[in-house]
Amino acid sequence: MHVRRFAAVIAASCLLGLLSSPAWAQQRIASAASPGNVIEVEVQLDGMGKLAYGVKRNGAPIIAPSRLGFNLANARKLDGSFSLRRQSTSEHDSTWEQPWGERRFVRNRYRELRVDLEQKKHQGRQLSVVFRIYDDGVGFRYEFPAQPQLRTAEIIDELTEFTVSQPATAWWIPAGELPGLEEEIRKAPLKEIGIANTPLTVRLEDGTHLAFHEAALVDYASMWLRKVDGQKLRAMLAPSPSGPAVVRKGAFTTPWRTLQIADNAAGLLMSDLILNLNEPNRLGDVSWVKPSKFIGVWWQMHLQSGTWNAGPKHAATTANTKKYIDFAAKHGFRGVLVEGWNKGWESDWGHGGADFSFTEPYPDFDLPGLASYAKSKGVRLVGHHETGADIVAYEKQMDAAYRLYAKLGVDSIKSGYVHEAGSALFPGRDGKPRYGHYDSQDGVRHFLKAVTQAAKYKLAINTHEPVKDTGLRRTYPNWLTREGARGVEYNAWGNPPNSVDHEAKLVFTRMLSGPMDYTPGVLSLVGADGKTFNSTQAKQLANFVVIYSPLQMAADLPENYEKYPAAFKFIKDVPADWADTRVVNGAVGEYVTIARKDRAGADWYVGAVTDGQARTLPLPLGFLDEGKRYTAEIYRDGDQADYRTERRFDLVTETKTVTAADTLQLRLAPGGGQAIRLTPQP
Repeated sequence: MHVRRFAAVIAASCLLGLLSSPAWAQQRIASAASPGNVIEVEVQLDGMGKLAYGVKRNGAPIIAPSRLGFNLANARKLDGSFSLRRQSTSEHDSTWEQPWGERRFVRNRYRELRVDLEQKKHQGRQLSVVFRIYDDGVGFRYEFPAQPQLRTAEIIDELTEFTVSQPATAWWIPAGELPGLEEEIRKAPLKEIGIANTPLTVRLEDGTHLAFHEAALVDYASMWLRKVDGQKLRAMLAPSPSGPAVVRKGAFTTPWRTLQIADNAAGLLMSDLILNLNEPNRLGDVSWVKPSKFIGVWWQMHLQSGTWNAGPKHAATTANTKKYIDFAAKHGFRGVLVEGWNKGWESDWGHGGADFSFTEPYPDFDLPGLASYAKSKGVRLVGHHETGADIVAYEKQMDAAYRLYAKLGVDSIKSGYVHEAGSALFPGRDGKPRYGHYDSQDGVRHFLKAVTQAAKYKLAINTHEPVKDTGLRRTYPNWLTREGARGVEYNAWGNPPNSVDHEAKLVFTRMLSGPMDYTPGVLSLVGADGKTFNSTQAKQLANFVVIYSPLQMAADLPENYEKYPAAFKFIKDVPADWADTRVVNGAVGEYVTIARKDRAGADWYVGAVTDGQARTLPLPLGFLDEGKRYTAEIYRDGDQADYRTERRFDLVTETKTVTAADTLQLRLAPGGGQAIRLTPQP
């Protein structure tokens, strides 16, 4: 054998032996299981001091060993050369009360595993990873202690990985694209997805369901997930317009990286893991935050029968708004949203809102007079601030605008940030305005600044075109709801309208992050230029239960509600705040049935929706109180109902007496749904 070739063979053999030796193998340095021993987390270091973790459920791998660490711009990466300083575990079990929400009381039971690490070769830099392990999932975050070796962390990206152990199907939306969070929800093999936003929902080959997301996103860039190889996903931080994705000084923690795990789709939606990983309420008494329903001067603009800007078709006039206030007072709605009331809508506001005034109304809109008129009727105006994502201009006016609303008794605001992803205008870290992503660290800081500033004036916020929800409503309960997905306005535009399976996908993807202002209840089932919805009337009613929001808009025109009084009765009756929630059944993108109990009474409400396939779904009523009889007011698809024909208006209302021992059979038409009110009998 040639000498050089022989030497190469020997070198390769030595390297192979070294790589397969115990020194290079993964070594477990810590592990812990959830309180019920359902989920187990194992933390490992290899022979080069590289950090990894893995997750098992009932002994079976869910996440194969996956990398942890950071790439930094101002220092060597936090990856490799780690050694274990200490590890510890602790137990936690408490129950806390939501001021509003899907359920009143939330149990927070987990086992915490803390791993403290040191890079001795790099000036003894320190990093900790904290895992909270629940029976229905895992949250983990990094903690950076204050240390002279790293006074400022300039994070280019995380090395955090999630290696899914079984073949899987994913439901996802692309991240960083022009429509932001309003992309169509896609279904694909996990190995074929691109850069995904979260929540990312996954169904494993054995039927187990996973959802990847994050909790407590504060002063940090939003996490996207990039498929790097096979079923390995890697965290990707939304880029900053001002340099590294994240810049933090001193001690800080990252958001929690979360993994919800359940036997089925319904189990994912029953999880409170995201809320539990957020800090408790920091606002103190929040009795001024009022979950409620509202109507609005909104839909007619999407129908193109009115305009936001002043002119002959201006919708936000004093006379028109009074009609809405009178309608709200007559039918028990607390709020009336008015868009297009303020100066600046003549500009190209979709590409920047520099011309908006948030304190000056158009001459044909009497803001003080209408606020007073509404209060005299027991109604409140719902404020509106469209910013065009010009955050520089908005922040200059924000305090004055909030102060004006508070003075007039307007106690909730719908804010908008219409733009194409990457074109939000921020002050910039150096004070120079820069364009960037709404979910960059700059954007995350602004959205929370808006919410905390609003709280000083006892104003609740409903953010549209927002950063995604990560459970901060627990810490700041005035952040009542947000959009963050394709809403009903896409049905008005019809290019294309929301798909017939849209709600059945939303529930098990977007809704895992928190409430959504979906603007349901369009009983006319028609958009601009006669564009029809992929829905029956019964499905529109069911959406009030299925798509949760504590600020719930009845989106249609008042005349359409008067045209369909039987269906409108359910919209008037259904609450916006709940004492309990049960996800009865569901499959991602196919169907779902949800039951919710009124926070203010003993009634239960049920909503069920399906995709384009007709279904009959069982509804066991075991959630009702035993020994009581209930009157079930049922709003169902007629026998010939079909979203593809005029029979989509075929709505049957009927009543039955039922008990907890009964099981109803819910017949759902193609594209249909069913809504039920269950009231205890005397």
